[in-house]
Amino acid sequence: MKPNLSAAASFLAAHARTLDRRRFQTLFGEVDAPALFAAVDAYRNPDGGYGWGLEPDLRAGESQPGGALHAFEAFADAAPVVTPHAAELCDWLASVTLPDGGLPFALPIADPAGCAPFWLDADPGASSLQSTAFTAAAAWRVAAHDPAVAAHPWLARATRYCLDTIRDLDTRPHAIALCFAVHLLDAVHSAYPEAPELLDRLGAFIPSDGMLPVEGGAADEKMRPLDFAPVPGPARRLFRDEVIGSELERLAGRQEEDGGWRVNFRSYSPAAELEWRGYATVGAVSVLRRNGLV
Repeated sequence: MKPNLSAAASFLAAHARTLDRRRFQTLFGEVDAPALFAAVDAYRNPDGGYGWGLEPDLRAGESQPGGALHAFEAFADAAPVVTPHAAELCDWLASVTLPDGGLPFALPIADPAGCAPFWLDADPGASSLQSTAFTAAAAWRVAAHDPAVAAHPWLARATRYCLDTIRDLDTRPHAIALCFAVHLLDAVHSAYPEAPELLDRLGAFIPSDGMLPVEGGAADEKMRPLDFAPVPGPARRLFRDEVIGSELERLAGRQEEDGGWRVNFRSYSPAAELEWRGYATVGAVSVLRRNGLV
């Protein structure tokens, strides 16, 4: 089954953020990188970080690690073109990194309106494997074509925190943290000698069918094989080929009549619900394209 790209584009035109429309256009070479960077800049703060709902369930204006993840995603989409804002984002991340090298899950939020409770309840003085791994993994995708990010000391420090924390795990972490830890190890597989062994270690926490319920999430919320390994790479060895094939068919088949896709988790404001649909639609088409199905 192949997705209807025209319907996806129409859904995004009708309902999505400018950022997600630009990301979708970038997939097909319809806009140049400066147009995508301009869309990301709408969420940028003078400190070099990103907020203002770039993470849809985190509506606050302050720069946050969650915003950094989404900014790096857009910067990766622009490859091979680079922006100095990527290295400046690393500078901001270094400024909020804790002494052990990890990032807090979230920083203090002045206005909680529209923000998910897990962002509001985060301890800004405690390092989070989930937050550090999702930010560093996305930064590694940018580092593949941006020498300034690849050489930035924050990235090496954050990666070392993640590797050491993963090595010390003796029980399965939260499903989302586990997912992002797998992403990080996939990204650094050839750069750090211990990464392959650690990837196998995390693989032992994932059921053979790749389905892992999200504790505290929606009733049907699960991490699935394509969440752990969305594109061909080292993490794919954790799943059988037929499992990945079935999941790709399922993803293509989940396009709705209006042309968009949905996420399987709860949103915390009407704006976030619609913005997540745009984000999910770009993500679904990107995964299908990078797997040769578009």
